[in-house]
Amino acid sequence: MKWMRERDLLIAQTMAFVQSVTGKPPEAEKTVTTSVTVLSVQASEPTRPAAPLSDIQALLAGTMPLAEAPKEASREIARLAPVARPDLRDDIQSEIKARVANFRAHQERFNREREAYCTATMAKVHAALREGEPPAK
Repeated sequence: MKWMRERDLLIAQTMAFVQSVTGKPPEAEKTVTTSVTVLSVQASEPTRPAAPLSDIQALLAGTMPLAEAPKEASREIARLAPVARPDLRDDIQSEIKARVANFRAHQERFNREREAYCTATMAKVHAALREGEPPAK
């Protein structure tokens, strides 16, 4: 069980580092701190009963008007005039064509070098065979 505590501490340290870098607490940190708190608090505090169902329904009823507000905002955004976008197709096509041309030139150079190496190696083999010496390994 010691490795589990070490794992939890490592996760907590990582989450603290992420929070210090981003300035915003990640979602997973809430889960980790809750699980660590539950382990340390269980012995000292009695368990609390779960919230009644009516309170949860009241909270859900309170959130419904908030869900309608973004729909109205999205209608207003849809009514706005569309922003003119620059046509980037020509730039993208020319970049792709340039990359393909560079790739082909690179492959042709490799083919020429491979062919030259093969020719030189085979010339050495043929010369060794003509002289009657076994090829060196």
